[in-house]
Amino acid sequence: MTIWINVTSILVDDQKKAFDFYTNVLGFEKKTEIPLGEASWLTVVSPKHLDGVELLLEPDSHPAAKTFKAALVEDDIPFTSLAVDDLDAEHARLTEAGVRFTQAPTELPGVKIAVFDDTCGNLIQIAEATA
Repeated sequence: MTIWINVTSILVDDQKKAFDFYTNVLGFEKKTEIPLGEASWLTVVSPKHLDGVELLLEPDSHPAAKTFKAALVEDDIPFTSLAVDDLDAEHARLTEAGVRFTQAPTELPGVKIAVFDDTCGNLIQIAEATA
């Protein structure tokens, strides 16, 4: 196969606030920042995978974006899922950092998950493969 994912987006209500949360709280590192007027092409990556998939902190300025995001939050649906090696340790670390979880760690067949509010209008799931 010659097609792969190199960038995926998350819609954020404020790029600076999102960058602070995704780097200083979650631990991602800045990969790319290209100023584009009021916003930037701003991506972060996992420090474990510096050449891996980039997460684009994309402004939610399109009129449909805010409605879409609000509907997902209202229905308790995470916008995306991020992998962790040890969900319990990450849950404890993020809780101590003040992150608000909407779903506590939950065991499901083959995976343990938890869901938190990213402060930028999204619910984000973290998942640890257990099988």
